[in-house]
This record gives sequence, structure tokens and C-alpha cells, in this order.
Amino acid sequence: MVDNYGAWLGRQLQRQGMTQTELAAQVNVTRAAVSTWVSGRVTPRPDTVKLIEEALGVVPGASLSMDETVGHERLTWYHRPAHVDGGREYGNAAAFAFDADLSVLAREATQNSLDEILDTGRPVRIRHVLHEISGERLDAFRRVMRWDALREHYESAASAGNKASRALARALRDIEDRASLVLLRVDDYNANGLTGDDYDDGRFAAVVRRQLDSVKSNASAGGSFGLGKATLWSASSLGMVLINSTLSRPHDGHRERRLIGRIDLPWHTVGDQAYAGPAWLGEADPDRDGAARSWWADEATVEALHLGRDSDEPGTSFLVVGAHQGDDEDADLEALHEKLSAGLGRNFWASMIAAPGSEPLVQASVVALRDGVEVVAERRVVPDEYEPARSRALRAFLEGATVDRLTAPEQVVERRVRLDVPPMRSPETEADGKPVRHEAVLLVTAAEPDDPRPNQLVCMRGNRMVVMTQTINPPLGGNAYQALLLAGTAAGDSSDGARAAERFLRTAEPPEHDTWKRTEDLVVTYARGVVRSIGDFRSAMREGVLAVVATRNDASTEDEAVPSVLREVLRIDAPKGPPRNARSHPQVDDVDGHVDDTGAWQVRVEVNLPPQADPWTLVPVLRFVTRSGPKPVVKWARLVAERNCEVTAEGSLLFKAGARTAVFVGESDVRDHPVPARHARVEVDVQRAKESM
Repeated sequence: MVDNYGAWLGRQLQRQGMTQTELAAQVNVTRAAVSTWVSGRVTPRPDTVKLIEEALGVVPGASLSMDETVGHERLTWYHRPAHVDGGREYGNAAAFAFDADLSVLAREATQNSLDEILDTGRPVRIRHVLHEISGERLDAFRRVMRWDALREHYESAASAGNKASRALARALRDIEDRASLVLLRVDDYNANGLTGDDYDDGRFAAVVRRQLDSVKSNASAGGSFGLGKATLWSASSLGMVLINSTLSRPHDGHRERRLIGRIDLPWHTVGDQAYAGPAWLGEADPDRDGAARSWWADEATVEALHLGRDSDEPGTSFLVVGAHQGDDEDADLEALHEKLSAGLGRNFWASMIAAPGSEPLVQASVVALRDGVEVVAERRVVPDEYEPARSRALRAFLEGATVDRLTAPEQVVERRVRLDVPPMRSPETEADGKPVRHEAVLLVTAAEPDDPRPNQLVCMRGNRMVVMTQTINPPLGGNAYQALLLAGTAAGDSSDGARAAERFLRTAEPPEHDTWKRTEDLVVTYARGVVRSIGDFRSAMREGVLAVVATRNDASTEDEAVPSVLREVLRIDAPKGPPRNARSHPQVDDVDGHVDDTGAWQVRVEVNLPPQADPWTLVPVLRFVTRSGPKPVVKWARLVAERNCEVTAEGSLLFKAGARTAVFVGESDVRDHPVPARHARVEVDVQRAKESM
């Protein structure tokens, strides 16, 4: 009791910014007496305890119960002052790395929760709660989160005329017109929670205070850039996220209801004062010029802010204020519910499947409410609803029920795909300087009869989040299939090779975590040969799939395969015509691609380059091949250089001198499509820049 009281009193003095001398004067004792209380050597008399509580402004009896909760009356918004050098940020650059899309939020937030799993023997439980509030609920919410104190900041930030300002202005109009607000709470359980100090290194500061700070607790973590958390703020039309965390390790003697709020606004002015943009809701910290720090909230504040959690299990709740679907401003709760469910199902279906006798990595559910009443009942995401064929394949692997050859639609073939991991540049890490061999697991099974996207290979590693998807069309007469590649520790291997592959592939992922390719981090971390290793690995995947599906399945029927006419329509090819002289002209060697959700063709093109001392400058040409008539050229919406090339300002490709192969990725411009993408094949060619297209 003595030690607890002294520690409690010391924290209260620090929180209030009150010195021991000032407290002594208010309760009419000496400073030495206060020192003995704080050190725990003496406990004050009951009548003095009452005076101490009054001086500190805490509720009666707080010193006996050790209550450190803070009511919303003591909360304030701290707005970061503008930079003294005149620098300005018109929005959070990290947020622009992702689309304002709830399926992207579901992907990134769930990946972060998986990375922070506490007990690996149990799943991380993810719960998404959509809640549209109005009337008294909205009034109470605004009152507790100090909306009146924010209004002038929002109005100023919305008047600047830049991209972020225009979005804010629209959001403010929508809130006023609809007299309602959509909240999205993302809860995780069996996670570490935001542990650590308010300002120093730790999970709390990494999420709440910093940009591009990726604090990960395991080697198989999905994220490595610290960008994924930005999707929470970008999914808010107001750029506002409120946070409630239950900690796995106590901080200041407490675990539950650690709250903080953060806003990302563009640079703006209020009166004569300029502000950098970011702001935090919390308790004013007198030791840091009034900066807002986290507080231990009372239950009434948590309820008013719609941040309640359904258990005391460690984890964090993120409340996205003004949640919206970027490409559909009129999406209702039902549509938002489906978007979240699909984002979870399509990206984490494999994490929801477990080996016999064990539990999955993830359990996820989504519910939608309107003023406390369920609009869409809480529904658990079931992997088979989104990936029936690949779910069957993964279960067969986990149960040891794979086969060598497909003779029936429900069977699953298992193959091994080799990855040679180059040595790291650090001699202490890879002393022998030799590549490490890893064998990834390739699983192939028949596609479902009504599968809208057959003939795709999905790749993943450690936490089984989908990283890369490739369309690999089988030869004429081959079976429609679905394939899955498990690399790194996802392959069920705990060897040094699996761990080395995990590190290598994680380093080969860009911020979007949607492919494995040459990245700057990969080049500086590993010795020479990284590009060849990635290229050989991708080629081995493709060859492994084709080896399984090249021969028609005698046991299949025409009804069980994708119709041959559809298979023909959805094929992608290098252009037809007389072959070029491979010794003097660059030539397209391989094209992989698929039609994405926007209706655009996404293609990855490998080019063979003849020897030449000077770099090649070529124009990539995309053509639609319809069932009859000419092959119209379609504009590119985007070109990305992946290996041994770069995109010029004119939209050409400059290929590295002396390179024998190069790879680029392109996206077709939907506005220039002569027919819908699914009604045509595509072919890709490369022409000399001086040639006419």
C-alpha cells in the first residue's frame, strides 16, 4: 500500500505539472513531508489524503483506489506548430502511398495485427465494426472529442485549395448535409497492444508519433516500411483516428483503456498562428509545452467515443472517424460491410485455415450498426467463400493429402520450387558467402466450374497474406486450375533456408507488398545476384505450374473446365508475325497478366535484349486482339520499370547497356479500351523509339 501510494502520488504530480513544494503549500505541510510520501517511506493521514485529492483535482477516494482515469473534461487537442524554417506539408505523404479503399485498410491493418500476435498458439481475432451515428449519439461523440475546438482548424485547412483541402471541404459538407457520421472501429485481440512510452522508442510512439517507423516483433512480419498504418488515416474523410489499447505489459502500472487521438491535416493557419498539420487529443503534458499525451480513460469516455472493447484481452482498437470508400462516395453500410469482408477474405483466406489439431492464424468478422441497431449482422469471414479451390489445396497440404498428378478435380498436386538466397553483405551474418537453398511449396488444383478468374498463381510467405498474383494460361487443351505458392516459413519449414528465404522475400517487397522484385533495400542488403535469384524463382514457379497443367486431365469433363472459347479470349501473347532476328532486335519473351477490378489489364513483360554496347531505347506497345478485325493500340495508364530498365519522361523504356534481359510492368488505360478488357486478348511488343506506333 505504501509503495503503491507513493508511486501514484508521484505520477499525479508529474501529470499535473505540480512540484512537491507547491503541493506542500496547498496542504500546509513541509516539502520534506511530501518527499516522504512520494518515496513511499510514509503514508499521509486520512484527513491529509483528502486535502491532497482536492489539490490534485481528482475524484474523492482516487488515492485509495489508485484510480488514474481521466475524464474527458481534462482533454485537449495539441496542434503541432508550423516549422520555423517555413516548410509546409499539405497532407501526410505516407497516406498517398495507398488508395482510400476499405479493402486496402483491411489488408494493411490485419497484416499489422498478425505481426503483433501475442500468443502464437491462438489466432489473432480481428473485428471490424461499422457504425453510423446521428442525433444524441453524434452530439455526445462531438462533445467528448472536442469538435468545437477543432472546427476552426478544419475550416482553415479546407480552404487552401490543394488536393487534401478539397477532400476536407467535401467531407465537412457531407457531415453537415447528412447530420450523421460513419465510424469504423478495427479491433484486434491476442496482440501486443501499444506498449511503451508516449515519446521514446516503442510500439506506442511508432504508431502514434512517427512516420516510416516499423516496429516488428517477429522475423516473418508482413510490413517493413511503416506505411501500412497510414491507411487508417487515409480511410477517414477527416483524417482522424482515435485509439484505445489494452496493453500486454503494464505502463505506469496500468493496462486497460490507454487512449489517444491523432489528426493528419495539411498546413494551415488559425488567426496569426500557423500549424504544421498533425494534432493529438489527450492530456496536456506540462513537461512538453502542453503536448497531448495518452490518458487512462474512464468507462464513460470510452463509451461516448465508441471505443469499447468486448474483452480485457490485449490488443488495440482504431476508430476511423468519417470512414469512406474512396472510389464510391455513395456507398452505404451494406456496401462497406461487403468491401471489408472481401478485403479480409481475398487477402487472408490462407491465414484462416489451420492444420489438424491446431488453430488458424486469424479469425475475422464484420458487423454494421446504425445508432446501435444491427443493419448487417456480425458475420465471420469464411475462406472457402472467396477461395474455394485454393482453400482445398492448402488443406490438402496441411493434412498431407497431396498427390503427384491430377486425376480428379478435387485432388491437389504438390511440387517444390527452388529459391537460391544470395548471401547478405554483412560478413558476420553470412560468413561463408554462399547462397542458401530454399524449397518453396507449389500446390495446384482444378479451378471451380464457375470460377471467374481461373489460371492464377497466388504467392505468399510467413503470415500467409497474399503477396503476388500471376495469371499463367495453360496450353491449348490444358485444364483450368488455381495454384498456390508457399514460400519461407509458410512452407511449414523452420530450417535456416526457410528463415533466410523469409528475410529475402520480405526485403524484395515494395511498400504495397504486392510482388517480389528488385528493391533498393534488396540490393544494399544482399550480395550480387539478387535480380537473377528473383527472376529464376519466378521462372521456376511458372514452369512448375505449366508442368502440372500442360496435359489434359482424363478424368475431367467439359463441364468441369473453363470453356475453350473463354480460355482463348483471355489468353495473352507476344505478337504474331514473322520472327525477328534475335541477334539484332529486342524481343518480348514472356508476358504475364490479368484483368484487375477496375477493368484494366495488368501485365508483366520480360524482354530479351541482344548484345549491344549502348542502351536500347524502346517504345512498349499494347494491342487488343479481338475475335476479328484490326488490333487497336491501347494507351498505357502506367509503366513501371522492374529490372534493367527505366521509364523516360516521354514514356519510352531505356534499357541498361549490356543487359540481356529486362522486365517492366504496365497497366492499360481503361479510358482508351475499344472493348471491355475481358472481351479481348492482349499482346505486347517493343519497338525502336524512332519507329511509328
